[in-house]
Amino acid sequence: MVFIRCPGFSGSFTQLSKFSRQWPGILAQRNKIADEKRKRLVFLTMKIWRQALSITQLQVLIWFAVLLLIFFSLLPMDGLRKSAIFTVVNAASYAIIIYGNILFLYPVFFQKRRFVAYGISVALFLILIGMLKGYTGMMLYKHVLLIKTPPVDLLELLSYVPGGVLIYVLSLVFRIALAYFTLKQQTEEILLQKSQAELNLLKSQVQPHFLFNALNSIYYRVYKVDSPSAGLIERLSDIMRYFVDESPKEVVPVSTEVAFIENYMELERIRIRHGASIHFEKAYDPELQIPPMLLMTFIENIFKHGIDKSRKQNRVTISLVQQNDFLVFKTSNCKRELTADNQPGGFGIINLTKRLRMLYGDKFELAIDSEGDLFIALLKIPL
Repeated sequence: MVFIRCPGFSGSFTQLSKFSRQWPGILAQRNKIADEKRKRLVFLTMKIWRQALSITQLQVLIWFAVLLLIFFSLLPMDGLRKSAIFTVVNAASYAIIIYGNILFLYPVFFQKRRFVAYGISVALFLILIGMLKGYTGMMLYKHVLLIKTPPVDLLELLSYVPGGVLIYVLSLVFRIALAYFTLKQQTEEILLQKSQAELNLLKSQVQPHFLFNALNSIYYRVYKVDSPSAGLIERLSDIMRYFVDESPKEVVPVSTEVAFIENYMELERIRIRHGASIHFEKAYDPELQIPPMLLMTFIENIFKHGIDKSRKQNRVTISLVQQNDFLVFKTSNCKRELTADNQPGGFGIINLTKRLRMLYGDKFELAIDSEGDLFIALLKIPL
């Protein structure tokens, strides 16, 4: 592990000119990629629509087949009405056992590792449904078919319970099948969202060559009379180059992400009347790579909600440190008086959380808290 110093003024007018000359070829390639992404997006949309229907249709077909199987197996011996009643009662009890286990007992007890409570609940549930099934059948036979039945006996009702055990076992198989189809559909939806995001990104990049050419001319003119302002223009061009070249990638070097953040902060500084004191600690492996734009939400929130442009002292502390097998990003800034324009919240953190879950599952840590007059945000991701 090494400590990385804050990168200095990077790039040059020659690099900007070279990039502008290369842009037509890059633009043609991106248009080609955009067409491919659009076709893939249409294909995935149609596939997910068919898949979403098939999960529901599959369950309907299964239950329809169960009803037909029970009904026609009983019809030759019991007749139409008795077979229909027996079919409805049995199918209803099967459905209650299967979906009761899948939707309630399994997630409430088993998935929370409450195994003893799950076993007891399943046993009581099967006894209750078995007895209810027997009692319902007897009452229907007595009042609908007008068949004289013996008085309800507890042992006779309990005789209906063992049949529910097999249905319970089948409910586990049924759950695995549903989980498979659901996971497959979620995977397709993630691919669809990724393709949609990539397509939107490509659409937003089809005309930046005009801005590069304009910045080229502006930089040349400003550099002669005001080199600090020319430096800001160059930082802006670096930010644009990051969006065009780096942000579409799956991962980027941490140094590239840090350079992008520092360029952004330097441009934001010019909007602060009294400036800001920003301390940025960096300690990480220079070969480390992370997904692009993963840290930017916190920096944007600092300048949007944590910087008071009228305050003479704005202190911001940022650290990006590699600790064992994790990368820890932490920001700290002074609180400011809340107004209608700087209320915290919005979709930034929400969207970031969704993205982190897609990337790391539950292996990341995200915490936002306040300590005294400081507002602190922490992100810890595995490497």
